[in-house]
Amino acid sequence: MTRKQRRLTMIGGSLAVLAVAAALVLNAMRDSIVFFSTPTMAAEKQIPPGKRFRLGGLVQPGSLVRGDNLAVNFSIADGSATLPVAYKGLLPDLFREGQGVIAEGALDASGVFKADTVLAKHDETYMPKDVADALKKQGHWKDDYGAKPGATAASAPVQGTAK
Repeated sequence: MTRKQRRLTMIGGSLAVLAVAAALVLNAMRDSIVFFSTPTMAAEKQIPPGKRFRLGGLVQPGSLVRGDNLAVNFSIADGSATLPVAYKGLLPDLFREGQGVIAEGALDASGVFKADTVLAKHDETYMPKDVADALKKQGHWKDDYGAKPGATAASAPVQGTAK
């Protein structure tokens, strides 16, 4: 075997080992990967009961019903379809009707999404109240921090920094 043939054999063997390792990792992760779906996508895919996935959309206004022992029922909509959700636990602080949420769980036999995790989504202008208060106290607060996207910074007065 020439030097070139040995080198090509080593490269080919290394690529084969790398491909097998990648296949094993992806196969092991297959059961733990959870995909994101909207209510319309969930209806189109006809996801079977018990299969875990993430459901995302807006909390339908007027659908929030609080029950006993932290039980909450609400509906998630995406403009075309609506899916009822049942959750038991503490909701995030940003959770409210009309707000974007992502719920992780599975459908039951009756078509209700049984969530075990609920995450509230927020826009890029969100700032936790504690951080905003600390910035105000230090004199670094700018009035346009809470402005909606598209608003010009020139239209809002900007406070200087305290020395």
